Amino acid sequence: MSEAEALVLEDYGRLERRALPLPPIGADDALLRVEACGLCGSDHEVFTGRMRWPVGFIPGHETVGVLEKVGAAAAERWGVREGDRVAVGNRRACRDCPRCRDGDLAGCERFDPRESYGMIPVSTAPGLWGGYASHHYLAPESVVHRVPDGLDPVTATLFNPLAAGHTWAAEVPRTRPGEVVAVLGPGVRGICAAVAAKAAGARFVLVTGHGERDASRLRTASELGADLVVDVARDDPVEALEAATGGLADVVVDATADAPEAFGQSLRLAGRGARVVCAGVRGDGVTATCEPDLIMSRELRVTGVRGVSTDAPGRALDLLGSGRFPFGSVSTRVAGFDDVGRLLLTMAGKTAEAPPLHAVFVPGTAP
Repeated sequence: MSEAEALVLEDYGRLERRALPLPPIGADDALLRVEACGLCGSDHEVFTGRMRWPVGFIPGHETVGVLEKVGAAAAERWGVREGDRVAVGNRRACRDCPRCRDGDLAGCERFDPRESYGMIPVSTAPGLWGGYASHHYLAPESVVHRVPDGLDPVTATLFNPLAAGHTWAAEVPRTRPGEVVAVLGPGVRGICAAVAAKAAGARFVLVTGHGERDASRLRTASELGADLVVDVARDDPVEALEAATGGLADVVVDATADAPEAFGQSLRLAGRGARVVCAGVRGDGVTATCEPDLIMSRELRVTGVRGVSTDAPGRALDLLGSGRFPFGSVSTRVAGFDDVGRLLLTMAGKTAEAPPLHAVFVPGTAP
């Protein structure tokens, strides 16, 4: 095989199937045969043009596959060998800048987030920079994580949202055993944050949603270990949490999208000395209404986060492979080359179908 098949975003709303040559592989790089690639919220925002980005690239930055070719130096650097199934970090790391030397590969100073996989133009050789393809080129600066034996590639693509959940709900707030955690937003990352909080030892986890559109997602949150789920369109989450635990949360994670009122709720759910982690995107120019005095009077620590920490994907894969949580409960929809565009439109709310909690591109899938 001398060519790879790939989907190139040629214009907003238009993916073109193209054949691209497979690159030669030297000592420092690798070629991945793509098995599955998770579809992120940013994927459908760029596809529909809501998020403006120069077109002409292969999307996909939650990629899992098998190392078809790997150079000797790369194999030693990454601790892998040909034939291993790996998950690919979306950002590259030079391993030589001050942040990389401190172990913060996710914050590499050399590579801007705009140079992440799934965003690089095909005009930049060798072109195969994204997961919507049969093959993915791995540059020497790639960060890869070995997938545990027995973990199927579609489930393994949850490594990215679960890594976010670990970063937001366990690592950044330093969640301790026995604490109460509230998670706002039952998207895949919010539910993964609830799982990560439970894995960190939280004794009680609340997950909130809004309206009928979130009903099935709240059920999934319960199936994955949430102790209480609340539809904020019907019930007050503060009253519900106080009734269930006798108090407020030690940690609050706001993982909502396009919900300005959620920030105010996150402050009201936080108890004295609580840590509030803001991960949700409101949208450009949005103003949130809240009670800022709660930050002072309750001595809250409010932290904004974006992305995931260096170790989080590996921890997520270990948790996925452990079988501790029933990730089979997660509603997943799979699409191939011919129908991934429609799935992206569904995720964006532009079809009559309900968007799945977890969406995945699989190269060999027929529509």
